[in-house]
Amino acid sequence: MFLTVDDSIFTLNLKKNLNKKQTMKKITLTAAIIFAALSTFAQGWTMDKAHSRLSFNVTHLMVSDVEGKFKSFDVSITSSKDDFTDAVIELSADISSVNTDNDYRDNDLKGPGFFDAAKFPKLTFKSTSFTKIDTKNYKLKGNLTIHGVTKPVELNVVFNGTFQNPMNKKTVAGFRIKANIKRKDFGVGADFPTGVVSDEVEIDANVELNK
Repeated sequence: MFLTVDDSIFTLNLKKNLNKKQTMKKITLTAAIIFAALSTFAQGWTMDKAHSRLSFNVTHLMVSDVEGKFKSFDVSITSSKDDFTDAVIELSADISSVNTDNDYRDNDLKGPGFFDAAKFPKLTFKSTSFTKIDTKNYKLKGNLTIHGVTKPVELNVVFNGTFQNPMNKKTVAGFRIKANIKRKDFGVGADFPTGVVSDEVEIDANVELNK
């Protein structure tokens, strides 16, 4: 039996299709293996709320400091390296949990003149890079969202190392984070004069994480 020209073309196309399917299977399998490997090596860290805080400080009438904090917030880190240089860091805080030890002032901060918690209930941050400067010091860059406005920010981080908790045998890591931001960049208290409340806000946070 002899193959016609049409039969030959059909056979050739069939082989090409089979080769394409085999190649796609190999690509899919390779991608699955890579994804599984990354998932295996990446470690998740969750915040120990009892040993973490998120505080801020502003200047009142240009002569005194007023401190506050967010009582409800959370931080998570995913990293495959012991020095966290590939870390992806995320933070969120409930605006309604703002606390300055003064109910009248706290209600003002939650209101439409400042944070407007009813309309913008969350403060969020997601990292874009975590760069090691020396043994303990890092530069953390990312996008901060407050009052519905997102801006790139840079934070100074001190990595205090890791330790095994003798009580539960979990590995813990500690970080100290500091930064300065301007509230008016985010539309917070935009109509409030800086002579009454400083535009610059100091951020100061301690975070303890469990592996």
